[in-house]
Amino acid sequence: MAKMADDGKTRLGRAGEVLKEEFPLRRYIPSGLTLLGLCCGATAIRFALTGYYRAAVIAIICAAVFDLLDGRVARLFGTASAFGAQLDSLADLVSFGIAPAILVYTWSLYQVHGAGWALTLAFCVCCAIRLARFNVESVDPDPEAPPEPYFRGVPTPAAACLILLPMLLAFQFSDKLLSSPFTSAAIIALMSALMVSRVPTLSLKHIHVLPQFRGLVIAAGILMLATAIVFPWSTLTGVLIIYLVSLPFAATLFSERGKARRAARRAARMD
Repeated sequence: MAKMADDGKTRLGRAGEVLKEEFPLRRYIPSGLTLLGLCCGATAIRFALTGYYRAAVIAIICAAVFDLLDGRVARLFGTASAFGAQLDSLADLVSFGIAPAILVYTWSLYQVHGAGWALTLAFCVCCAIRLARFNVESVDPDPEAPPEPYFRGVPTPAAACLILLPMLLAFQFSDKLLSSPFTSAAIIALMSALMVSRVPTLSLKHIHVLPQFRGLVIAAGILMLATAIVFPWSTLTGVLIIYLVSLPFAATLFSERGKARRAARRAARMD
């Protein structure tokens, strides 16, 4: 499996070399995608302030798609840079910090006045802290610690989508509890804490699919995409609920693995 993964990286590297030769403006494409995501986040704020909540949610989802693409395109073209990383973090603060927080405030948290605004600010602050910590750890990693196959804390795009979960459910059901400011307050407080926590969470980019299951995964992805087109709110809600439920299981699993790795490093030092 490791050999096949290495072969895949080699093929990706060759594809990147071809793209470098054929597209001289390649260095601008990742930053362009990042800026498109930033524009989506800013547009979500406009929609939130004018009461177009569904359009605001769609804009934030589009920002998440651009955020998913820009890093992968940068690695494919071999144009990853410190500038791109900083620009990505600034765009993330707007798209996944300020925009979703303002959206939730204008939708329900405004009903509790100052307390609702305080929670809105807290989410923005925690998003900024997480992004700043991520930048520092990426630039100056611990040389003795191997790369961790998981995230520390809930990533900002995931937290942004999760605080919208009551709103997504309210789009589909008419229960007053879903639109209650106390429901929004509870989930925004939880996500704010989880963003700045050191709790290990699932990282999709570290998941390696065995060759015999790749066809099944591709088929499942196509089915999910088709379902998202026909039933967008239900599909997004289901994905977010699955991710939310997975958090305690991932934390337990990765915590045990982390303890085992630290114990192995201590044993190696003693030898």
